Amino acid sequence: MLYQHIQEAFQFIRAQTLRRPKYGIILGTGLGSLIEEITEQEVIPYDAIPHFPVSTVESHAGQLVFGQLDGVEVVAMAGRFHYYEGYDMKQVGFPVRVMKTLGIQHLIISNAAGSTNAQIEAGDLVFVRDHINLHPENPLRGSNDERLGPRFPDMLHAYDRALNAKALELATQYGIRAHEGVYVGLPGPSLETPAEYRFINTIGGDLVGMSTIPEVIVAKHMGLPVFVVSVATNKCFPIEAIKETSVEDVIAVAREAEPRMRLIVRGVLASLEGRG
Repeated sequence: MLYQHIQEAFQFIRAQTLRRPKYGIILGTGLGSLIEEITEQEVIPYDAIPHFPVSTVESHAGQLVFGQLDGVEVVAMAGRFHYYEGYDMKQVGFPVRVMKTLGIQHLIISNAAGSTNAQIEAGDLVFVRDHINLHPENPLRGSNDERLGPRFPDMLHAYDRALNAKALELATQYGIRAHEGVYVGLPGPSLETPAEYRFINTIGGDLVGMSTIPEVIVAKHMGLPVFVVSVATNKCFPIEAIKETSVEDVIAVAREAEPRMRLIVRGVLASLEGRG
């Protein structure tokens, strides 16, 4: 059934646009203005695509955008889906499967996250090198379709460390505060308690968020290389540094950091194209 749904979404999109994206981009909270950099746009609303979920989160536009970024064919998700919205993990990962079927060769993911590392300040960029999955469900749960990927995908090289190294090099070049780190995923939508922040720090987490991991698991299942850039939007460790945080606060910090994220994403794309 999942394979059939992917094919139906794929065929619908193919009937709407002739574009052949080489790279996929998922834009997270407060990071949607990268869409403005994409030229020759062709836009398909999520609610028009068969079997696509519909984003309910503030700051998520809910559109699949095709076009060119610095002359490279891309497809960008302006808004993503989350377990806390009521979707199951298969639905959360569904757009990644559709983009892979459309022919993308790499997936770039952005998100906003809380910092659980005392050295990572609000506004810093973090290139994810690994994750700890504390979600209660896995997008691969249930029967496996070998046409999509193996029953037991190995997660050893889930993140493209070579692209992380390039991103760190670019950050140094541009004078951007940046790090590599481990992302911890929780279901949300409530933010974590101080005890949970301490726990995440103790188990080796540098960031905590409510997205990304399901998308990475699905990408790995389908053999799709992934680069993830997080914006640390609030400081959650040490405990005495924690302040009450609203979604408006998160969006404000993410938007302030967005020009720096755009520089990195464009530099990574140039590197993939052999231009940087």
